[in-house]
Order: sequence, then structure tokens, then C-alpha cells
Amino acid sequence: MRRSHSIYALLGALALGVLLGTSDPLGTGGGDSGDNTGRVIRVVDGDTIQVQIGKIRERVRYIGVDTPETRKPGTPVQCYGKAASARNERLVAGERVRIETDAEVRDRYGRLLGYVYRVRDGRFVNAELIRGGYAHPLTIAPNVRHADVFADLAVEARRSGRGLWRECPRARIRSERPAPG
Repeated sequence: MRRSHSIYALLGALALGVLLGTSDPLGTGGGDSGDNTGRVIRVVDGDTIQVQIGKIRERVRYIGVDTPETRKPGTPVQCYGKAASARNERLVAGERVRIETDAEVRDRYGRLLGYVYRVRDGRFVNAELIRGGYAHPLTIAPNVRHADVFADLAVEARRSGRGLWRECPRARIRSERPAPG
């Protein structure tokens, strides 16, 4: 009896290993390991990057973050937009990043939606942009895992007069949908 339990446990562990080892949780086609890390190959703007994940290039839109526009067609560059893009560039250009998804994996433009962390030090890029006053928090359900943290960081950045809260007189905490970027 004991031996049959061991065999079932072993078979279950093997089956789980096969499932986990061949899954692709991000839906990126990033190989058979289900790896959610890649190298940033382009910073599009303050809240969007392009990442090489395995053999796939993914455009990744940061969840919960909205930086002033710099590349929206027909829209002038917004206050602090260039500074936000430059900060994002300093944080992630050429870096290996780990991407976590939330309930909704892609937006209506097909971009991968992610919480982005630098691999070398674990720095949470989404939070860093809000903390430094380079971005507004932007909560779009169902992706709300860090919404409270982002709101708190924005309040602190505004109170401290960091970034766009100091430089842009019309800056306010908002909650509209982001434009494609």
C-alpha cells in the first residue's frame, strides 16, 4: 500500500513538472520553459518597453502606470513626458527584466501588460516611476494587484513635490485609460 502511494506521488510530481516546464504563462511564445524574463531592447516611452523573451519580441505596457505622452500621434509632447521617458531609459535600457502579469494579460492593442522588475536588483520599475514623480498611477480593473501601493506612492510624490508634481501645474491623480504607446 505504501509503495503504491509513493508511485502515485512520483507520477503526480512528474506530470506537474511536465506541465510547468512546458507552459507559457505569459502567452508570449517565449520558448518551452515558460520563462518570464527577457532583455529590454527598446524603451518606447515612459510606460512602454520592447523586450526580447526567448525568440519573441514583446511590447510591454506597464500595469498601473501612466506617464505623460511623448509619442501619441496628433498630441503634443506633454509636460514631463521627456523626463519620464529618460527615467525609464535609465532604469531599464539593456537590462534583463522579469515580467509579472495580472488578471488581464494583454490590452486592446495586443501589448503584454506587466509589472516589471529588474533582474539584477529586483527593483520594481512601475513603482519606481510613480515614487519619483515620473508617472501617475492608473488603475484599470481587473489589474489591481498593486493599485493601493501605487496610489500611496503617488500621494507621497505629490506631497514631496517630486517630478511632474513640481514641474506640471495641472498634474493630478487620474484614472482614465492610457493611449497606445
